[in-house]
Amino acid sequence: MSSETLSTRPVPVLPAIVTLAWRELVRFCRQRTRVFGALGQPIIFWLMFSQGFQSVDLGYAFQFPGILAMILLFTAIFTTISIIEDRNEGFLQGVLVSPVPRWAMVLGKIVGGAVIAWLQAMIFLLLGWLTIAEIHPSITSVLAAMLLMMVMAIALTGLGFYLAWRTDSSQGYHAMMSVLLFPMWLLSGSFFPATSDSLIRYLVMVNPLTYGVAGLRHYLAPEATIEGGWLPSLGLCWAISLAFAVAMIVASTRVVETRTKGDLK
Repeated sequence: MSSETLSTRPVPVLPAIVTLAWRELVRFCRQRTRVFGALGQPIIFWLMFSQGFQSVDLGYAFQFPGILAMILLFTAIFTTISIIEDRNEGFLQGVLVSPVPRWAMVLGKIVGGAVIAWLQAMIFLLLGWLTIAEIHPSITSVLAAMLLMMVMAIALTGLGFYLAWRTDSSQGYHAMMSVLLFPMWLLSGSFFPATSDSLIRYLVMVNPLTYGVAGLRHYLAPEATIEGGWLPSLGLCWAISLAFAVAMIVASTRVVETRTKGDLK
């Protein structure tokens, strides 16, 4: 077979995506401390927040979607630390010189990390749904919330991928995340509504995570509304969340296609 025939043969992309995503899951399962943390964190949050928020005026039902968003955000972001490790160890350099397109590598890594974050948030969702009296959505609403959670996980993992690719060390990544994560989470309407016409309200409105939290609130706690509070429509929540996910995948693909110092390590 000639070299021209080999060069023009289409490269199977789906197996590459599945393999990279599966590698993330296998790596996660082999690290016992990560598995312990993934199982323990939702249970601890469930035990602590289900009791602590009973005395809060807003109620546990209002806070529940925000806690889900917090689990998705922190797990998705910190899962992408493996990007830095894979670059330093030379694994991603081997992937980059393979005939597989770079967007397939990006999608495989993002899907793998998003599934891990989604599964961890699912534990908390099921615990709250089955045991907390204030959380009583229908099965249809729970299924829709699960789908929205996956979209959020893909978007947040894509954000982590983009930032990790532009960072040379895990220490720098942690420092950058501490500056970004908490404002993004706190300004998403997770724990306090944007009721006043102030700068905080506009920051909440431009935060893409706000619309994921609001969508979960529509599905899981539609009665937990605050008088004067701003709650976007369910259609807008889906539109912004999907646009956020697509934008992060595109941005991650673009940054991978740009040659950086990390490519030369």
